[in-house]
Amino acid sequence: MAPQTAYLILRGIKTLALRVERQNASGLAVARFLEQHPKVRRVWYPFLASHPDHAIAQATLRGAGGVVSFEIDGDSARAHRFIDALQIPTIGPSLGGVESMVSPLAVMGYASVAPEERLALGIRDELVRLCLGIEETSDLIADLAQALDAI
Repeated sequence: MAPQTAYLILRGIKTLALRVERQNASGLAVARFLEQHPKVRRVWYPFLASHPDHAIAQATLRGAGGVVSFEIDGDSARAHRFIDALQIPTIGPSLGGVESMVSPLAVMGYASVAPEERLALGIRDELVRLCLGIEETSDLIADLAQALDAI
């Protein structure tokens, strides 16, 4: 490994526990907010009671992380308008960073998969993946709320 790479890993590992703690807390708060919103059809987050693996997650995990997937109630155009209205997350395929990112999963993660195959996997055009960073949870929720109000 290159010395600069080793240095960056060592530097980043020092704050890993704090970043994961924030992402866990934000993930659950954001998932709960989205699950109650009338413009959101469904939310996938293991610490929500509605998740099919909730009991397993509660028994085996200390936190469910910072990735929240959800379906906008509508079509892909509405989901894209929602994503465009967000101010904090940037559009991108990454996860696990300090900045929140959002992606239309059918386009960014499954573009090469035929639409009927995606649907069989449960990947609908209005499915959004939100990868939370370490921003203030209240700021993230406020941004999600304004973007949902805009659609």
